[in-house]
Amino acid sequence: MATQLLVPPHACDSHLHVFDPRFREILPADDMGAISCTASAYARVQQALKVDRAVVVTPRNYDTDNAVTLDAIAQIGVDRARGVAVLRPDVDDSTLVRLNAQGIRGVRFTLYTPEHAPTSFDMIEPIAARIKDLGWHVQLHWTADQVVAHEELLGRLPLDIVFDHLGRLPVARGLDHPAAAIIERLMRDGRAWMKLSAPYLDSLVGSDGAYADVDRAARHWIKVAPERVVWGSDWPHTSLKQPPDTALLMEKLFSWVEDQASLDRILASNPARLYWGTA
Repeated sequence: MATQLLVPPHACDSHLHVFDPRFREILPADDMGAISCTASAYARVQQALKVDRAVVVTPRNYDTDNAVTLDAIAQIGVDRARGVAVLRPDVDDSTLVRLNAQGIRGVRFTLYTPEHAPTSFDMIEPIAARIKDLGWHVQLHWTADQVVAHEELLGRLPLDIVFDHLGRLPVARGLDHPAAAIIERLMRDGRAWMKLSAPYLDSLVGSDGAYADVDRAARHWIKVAPERVVWGSDWPHTSLKQPPDTALLMEKLFSWVEDQASLDRILASNPARLYWGTA
């Protein structure tokens, strides 16, 4: 970690999941499945990272039951935590109002493996219409090819779009993949955000190579739209049989930024705007 850089006050981990055995998992997953990674366990990680704020994202394992996420937000404190839910278009208005009061600020569509998804592409526009006036966003965990296939849909959405996990660009093509240009245009136009998270998902060199094959894409997103990027740990890293030390992923972020001002923006002021509606 570059010693001249420091985690700023009010820093936010903008992407983590909580799995709690008090809440029954509903859907099968191609990850670690039924594990116990509770909000209290995350509190130790949060302390190690020196971050004050957190964004809890409902794992697909719970389908549209967001109770585990709401419970985690309450444990962390709604003043210091926000959430991203999984919902379908039939959600009623009173539920949306309640979720907003409990800290939810977006709806996630995890469609990179559609056969395991609790939602579908045809649900995105109806949900967007329902949540727009709440000031929420849609969060998309898609493949790069799916971004290209649904470019027109992305252009029609009337609210902010948050792309998960560095845009899931395959490293063999990287920024040459046509999805990169689509995402960049949306970010430059102030319509999309990028989460600098989970570099291991597409890296071919892995932890032994410090995920160096995703460095170019990460630095590109920071350069083209520095006011539209946030960082997330993706704790507890359920896609990996041997999860990395989460603190090392924070060090990876430090290697992507050029100065303290950039780090402050990514960890503090950008998530404050996106999730708390403040500068």
